Amino acid sequence: KRLTYVLNDADDTKHCAGINCLAVSKSSVPDGFDYLFSGSRDGTLKRWALAGDGATCSATFESHVDWVNDAVLSGGNTLVSCSSDTTLKTWNCLSDGTCTRTLRQHSDYVTCLAAAEKNSNIVASGGLGGEVFIWDLEVALAPVSKSSDATEDDCSSGINGPGNSLPITSIRTISSSNSISLHTTQSQGYVPIAAKGHKESVYALAMNDSGTLLVSGGTEKVVRVWDPRTGSKTMKLRGHTDNIRTLLLDSTGRFCLSGSSDSMIRLWDLGQQRCVHSYAVHTDSVWALASTPTFSHVYSGGRDLSLYLTDLATRESILLCTREHPILQLALHDDGIWVATTDSSMHRWPVEGRNPQKVFQKGGSFLAGNLSFSRARASLEGSTPVPVYKEPSFTIPGTPGIVQHEILNNRRHILTKDTAGSVKLWEITRGVVVKDYGEVSFDKKKEELFEMVSIPAWFTVDTRLGSLSVHLDTPQCFSAEMYSVDLNIIGKPEDDKVNLARETLKGLLAHWLTKRKQRFGPQISANGEVPSGKDISARSLTLSRVEVDGNAENDSVVYPPFEFSTASPPSIITEGSQGGPWRKKITELDGTEDEKDFPWWCLDCILNNRLPPRENTKCSFYLHPCEGSAVQILTQGKLSAPRILRIHKVVNYVIEKMVLDKPSDSLNSDGTFAPGLPGGQLQHSAGGGDGSFRPGLKAWHKLKPSIEILCNNQVVSPDMSLATVRAYIWKKPEDLVLNYRVVQSR
Repeated sequence: KRLTYVLNDADDTKHCAGINCLAVSKSSVPDGFDYLFSGSRDGTLKRWALAGDGATCSATFESHVDWVNDAVLSGGNTLVSCSSDTTLKTWNCLSDGTCTRTLRQHSDYVTCLAAAEKNSNIVASGGLGGEVFIWDLEVALAPVSKSSDATEDDCSSGINGPGNSLPITSIRTISSSNSISLHTTQSQGYVPIAAKGHKESVYALAMNDSGTLLVSGGTEKVVRVWDPRTGSKTMKLRGHTDNIRTLLLDSTGRFCLSGSSDSMIRLWDLGQQRCVHSYAVHTDSVWALASTPTFSHVYSGGRDLSLYLTDLATRESILLCTREHPILQLALHDDGIWVATTDSSMHRWPVEGRNPQKVFQKGGSFLAGNLSFSRARASLEGSTPVPVYKEPSFTIPGTPGIVQHEILNNRRHILTKDTAGSVKLWEITRGVVVKDYGEVSFDKKKEELFEMVSIPAWFTVDTRLGSLSVHLDTPQCFSAEMYSVDLNIIGKPEDDKVNLARETLKGLLAHWLTKRKQRFGPQISANGEVPSGKDISARSLTLSRVEVDGNAENDSVVYPPFEFSTASPPSIITEGSQGGPWRKKITELDGTEDEKDFPWWCLDCILNNRLPPRENTKCSFYLHPCEGSAVQILTQGKLSAPRILRIHKVVNYVIEKMVLDKPSDSLNSDGTFAPGLPGGQLQHSAGGGDGSFRPGLKAWHKLKPSIEILCNNQVVSPDMSLATVRAYIWKKPEDLVLNYRVVQSR
């Protein structure tokens, strides 16, 4: 199981990727705040307190590990969200952002939700698996008596408790001292009602106020109507010629509006089971609809970047605004409408929501045709409508998302470019931007920063969430080492090898470790026993060969190149033995998380200082004199040394061999080839990093000849590592061959 960390360089009160969904909650008390909830492709939801012309981010809801695709408000204060991580999550919408429950039933991305306005318990979810589920939240979220004899048989795979660290399938006997009393779980197991019938992906759902009628749509191009109380099909409505992306029901459930990728909006009379009107308003896919409370007018937006208002009775339509990004969702609020797009900012437009007829008095309206090509033809003939509004009345700004990235050769820096064209250099072992170059050419900057250095690929990266997600997978992540001198670590011997992943994990989990020691006392890192997970050490010992990192005295000291910011801390996405994946800021970890929450290899590294067996940390090579050179030294056939060994160490070795017939034992401490070792292993320990020898060797120092090392007839810089020479100069799969020659002193 991998561990991912998501970097965050900016203001945490802003989204950094497109906004997929919006929900507005009106204050129930006079002078109270109205709230806007937004769910983003960055994986988080945010709550905005709306006051006058201002909006303040008052909470971030973080737990989903992929895009948030939809969110609905249910009852007084429950927010329900769904995600491409296949889960639904519930939140107390007035809380500080803690997830109260994770609902797992879908097998694929969950794309849409619908709630019953007046029946606050009922929520429906649909997704790419063709699945539609109807949840009774009161039953799904009901706490159970905290008995300690819950057994696996009582529980379904449905629900996880707060912090989603406990899936229902794996409840064991719970002792009173354990922290699991939080994770209340449904006894007897709760399974939602399944509405079965979709053969393909579901993209849209809507429910009437009382929760007695559910409509769904998707790639099958039909609107299906269900009884959500039983999950039974009542009818199927045909007419659209492409994916149905958005649906609305009026409060009674008599009329239904649908928007489709065929660019049409259709009005259906469910009583008559037929389409009564179709509106050709858009020139491309319709992705979002919002209606006035009386269902007299509809606001629509989509892929053509435009927001329209249409009078459903007269078919009169008007272009309200056009922006740079496709419109994903709409939410009416008083006289305005909030518009969510593929951009990370949200805009409010002044659309006379209480009296939409006023907008038509501004002129510029047209009659919506009823055939999709009529609208396309009109735009070809140049009769493009002029938007009523040029600028939004209010904007909630987002942070530009990262759209391009390149991992640099040193495997510690990543160059990124965001939607605003800004190019930045990140240091991923600290999670910070070390240089903001502004708007420059990404490719030129990449060439400029090129270094001839070879370090194994110890992590992978993606920018799906609008920011850098760095993925660590065992054992590959432990393949990269550097000398402490190259990381400028003060107070550590220069030639100590530093494992980049191990130190990065220590930096990420420093807060967790501190909290853990406060809870359980310091003994945990000394003997490596995790109080609640004794099986970790046993399990890891069964590996064929476990390496304990030799030169680390189990130090939990975090070195400066691995210190993560607490001001804008990264988030961790990972999973342990139970409960599925989760996401949390590193500063929000409380020390109770254990092998149920973290991958065991990760805890083994942090608590027991153990790394899995690694391949390719050594490099084999031959050392021969240059052709025609009179200098001849005896080598023991093939030599082996750490990949990161510098060429100046090889120079030292040659010099010793020449000056003394064989290296004396006192030379071993210098980190050169030790005599008598099988295969001429190049020993490494705390020697000077500049190729100088110990004081006791001053006598022959004057005789020290000047040596050059060559590879492929090319002189090699003494600062290069064996791995770099192999990658950039040797460039062959066979063992590396190095040649040496004496340079005539001037």
